[in-house]
Amino acid sequence: MPKLTKRSVEALLPTSESYFVWDSEIKGFGVRVMPSGAKTYQIQYRKGGRTRRAAIGRHGNITAEIARAKAKEIMGEVSKGENPVEEIAQHRRAPNVAALCERFFEAHVKERCKPSTQGEYRRAIDLFITPAMGSFKVVDVERKDIADLHHKFRHLPYQANRTLGVLSKMFNLSEVWGLRPDGSNPCRHVPKYREQKRERFLSQHELHRLGTTLAEVERDGSETPFIVAAFRLLILTGCRLGEIQTLQWAFLTEAGMELPDTKTGARRIPLPHAARAVLDALPRSADNPYVIEGKLPGRYATDLQEPWRRIRARAGLPDVRIHDLRHTYASNAVSSGMPIQMVGRLLGHTQLQTTMRYAHLADDPVRRAAEENAARLNTALGITAPGTPRLRVVS
Repeated sequence: MPKLTKRSVEALLPTSESYFVWDSEIKGFGVRVMPSGAKTYQIQYRKGGRTRRAAIGRHGNITAEIARAKAKEIMGEVSKGENPVEEIAQHRRAPNVAALCERFFEAHVKERCKPSTQGEYRRAIDLFITPAMGSFKVVDVERKDIADLHHKFRHLPYQANRTLGVLSKMFNLSEVWGLRPDGSNPCRHVPKYREQKRERFLSQHELHRLGTTLAEVERDGSETPFIVAAFRLLILTGCRLGEIQTLQWAFLTEAGMELPDTKTGARRIPLPHAARAVLDALPRSADNPYVIEGKLPGRYATDLQEPWRRIRARAGLPDVRIHDLRHTYASNAVSSGMPIQMVGRLLGHTQLQTTMRYAHLADDPVRRAAEENAARLNTALGITAPGTPRLRVVS
């Protein structure tokens, strides 16, 4: 058993079978010679009644001196009661981020999220997460890796923040599944980008133009009555697009729309007379349970975006999205003096903070009331308001 040096290792000749040569100074440090002539430095020790062995590096890639230093380091860890070779083996067997993404999607997203949310998660995984860090070991991902990915999409702040949210949930579950230590989520303390919340409300004049256009396309047959009814119902109820799109006749009761499954769970939505009139005017097919019938028998209209683009262009409202109809419903409710809490209930918000984005609109009726009250008091005081032309007595 010679001391392993560059000269002694290079002098070892291959045979028909692999063999080991052990160092004379460090117990468990050796070199393995393969029939191909390849030579690999090895470390070996016993732990828990079992022999543990691992490769340190290939001769030529590392020197005998470097391999010797590494062997000393490993044997020092063994003397402290640790098992470094098993840790190395566990790391090699540890899943990468791509495998975690698939487990996350199958075990969590498919079980707990709605189809629309599943699509958003799938998009974030396939387009942003897996290409960037799919090959990383789950245990090796650090905060800087998450921060770098988040920063990469800084020009898309909304998408960057949604991707960060998916990663955070995924790494929380990796702790539950024993793939990372507790409290090690690398997404912690990575700040989100500021998002510009779009608040687009239709004015009374714009609503009139939209209403006129809906009547025109219904009259000339360029859009089906179901498409026209869908947009009227969105305006009159403030519902989300999916709630109207998948509405079934069986969900309609005297109390309103009894929706068994929405973004916030089961929900009852009031149906005002105007909305009921829209529903009463619709034809009803015996073989189709959906209110907004699509082109395929027994199915609902799956695409409302394309007809909406045609309608908004005809109405001269090119920047209005379908979701802005919901914003318009909310803004009208708040501006009329309806309490924020009541508006939140009508919209199906689970958190008041979500409804508070419309709170500033509540100032409008207060301002009007203040103006009217001050005008009455001003008249009683006999004071002429600024800008009011004074009467001139002519003799």
